[in-house]
Amino acid sequence: MIFKFKEFILDTKRFELSRNNIVQHVEPQVIELLALLIANRDRMLSKDEIYDTVWRGRVVSESALSSRIKSARQVLGDDGKSQKVIKTIHKKGFRFIAEVMETEDQIDNKLIQPNQQSLLTDNSTHNKPAITILPFANLSKEPEQEYFADGISSDIITLLSKHRWLDVTARNTSFGFKGKAVNICEVGKLLSVDYVVEGSVQKAGKRIRVNAHLVDAKSGHQKWSERYDRELEDIFLLQDEITEKIVARLEPEIGFAERNKIVHARPANLKAWDLYHLGIYHFFKFTGQDNLTAQNLLLQSQELDVGFGEAYAWWAYAVTLGMIYWDTKPTQKLLDEALSACDTALSLDSQNASFYALRARVLLARKEYSRAIAENKMAIKLNATFAAAHCGLGDSLAYEGRYEESIHCFDKAISLSPNDPQLWAFYTYGALVLIFKGDYKKAIEWADIASSIPNCQYWTTAHKMVAYAYLGDEADVQIARKKLLQQRPGFSRDFAREKLFYLKKQEQVDRYIKGLELAGIL
Repeated sequence: MIFKFKEFILDTKRFELSRNNIVQHVEPQVIELLALLIANRDRMLSKDEIYDTVWRGRVVSESALSSRIKSARQVLGDDGKSQKVIKTIHKKGFRFIAEVMETEDQIDNKLIQPNQQSLLTDNSTHNKPAITILPFANLSKEPEQEYFADGISSDIITLLSKHRWLDVTARNTSFGFKGKAVNICEVGKLLSVDYVVEGSVQKAGKRIRVNAHLVDAKSGHQKWSERYDRELEDIFLLQDEITEKIVARLEPEIGFAERNKIVHARPANLKAWDLYHLGIYHFFKFTGQDNLTAQNLLLQSQELDVGFGEAYAWWAYAVTLGMIYWDTKPTQKLLDEALSACDTALSLDSQNASFYALRARVLLARKEYSRAIAENKMAIKLNATFAAAHCGLGDSLAYEGRYEESIHCFDKAISLSPNDPQLWAFYTYGALVLIFKGDYKKAIEWADIASSIPNCQYWTTAHKMVAYAYLGDEADVQIARKKLLQQRPGFSRDFAREKLFYLKKQEQVDRYIKGLELAGIL
């Protein structure tokens, strides 16, 4: 499994590419692409064959393949014009044309064929976490419930695949295990996946119960589970509701598990994917220093892999949040750079819902509310279970003064993802909208909920204090003011004006500053 060409050595067992005996920093998916091209160098590989093997049949945009080809050419000193290593066959595919030597430890090229699970990777080299959804078991005595159980499983596959940072096994593959007693760890090895979702459906009278579990495919440990008990009325509406909620809860749980793997293992040779997850880990700690650390790690991730859209989009969001909460100074230049980073991410994958939602966050900071509304709606169209997009739409509508619509969006985000790492923000942003709306009692309720969630920020306390001030509750105002000045020493009306730079409506700014004045903030 060692290929030699020009001054390069590709070792598929070590899963590394070296040049003149110096290991190159290469995205794992690029190495997998190179290995596939080299192993089939006697012919052209079509784009569909490459998608089926490298992306395991997952639907991705053509720009994703173009980006990986470009990265491969860059590391090999090739380009699209000279094509001395990788040749493009216009509108058809690619072929590896450089002369290759194999060591004594040769392999049979037939081992690496398209339309089969890749034999070159293991769980440690996936650049994206891979997950399979096993067919849910029908525990009812009624055979017709088999259709409902299969429908739940199929819909989870469809909806989860819309989170494009995940690799989701195709239905035809996972349904090969239907009706079989399986060992989760064996399934993980066989399909080269990191996580397995399994579950069951049981009907009793007019009630139905659905159980779902997320399992680490390597250790066999359960990472998350939930039970859904519902009245059986409209079977299709029920199926939609349950699958929507399962998927919305699965995605953040997988993200949490992936971040913990990187943080606790912390490999010595950090790759773009590792740096990205470390960056997101620090991002979700929601402190000023962690935000700066996240910005730095995400920039490093971009440098290691110019085709890694997530690193660009999340860097833009980290910068934007740094402006609103911490010490990143809001400047037009930095806002332009953040927007450009989101544009880069979308040029790499124009069907990624999170990229649209993160771009909307930057547009909000730029006071371009109507464009932010459009971007969030596009994100929701691409992935209806993406809670953060519903939250972002709520913010966008609120700053346009459309408060009732805004609160509905926040309710949707909270309902979809009650374990979201940004849940405190869903409630906090909603509390600000309720202040603008004049519903101070409900603003306090939402701020109270946000305050009970870890990593909640000082703006939550400020919103609660302002609402108390408008209600004339002096005792609670004093308690909130003391806590706020402990959380953010030096908080003042001028500081608030500076940090509320993203508000365009003067009446919203005036209402908030008036509340701070009533609360005794100088």
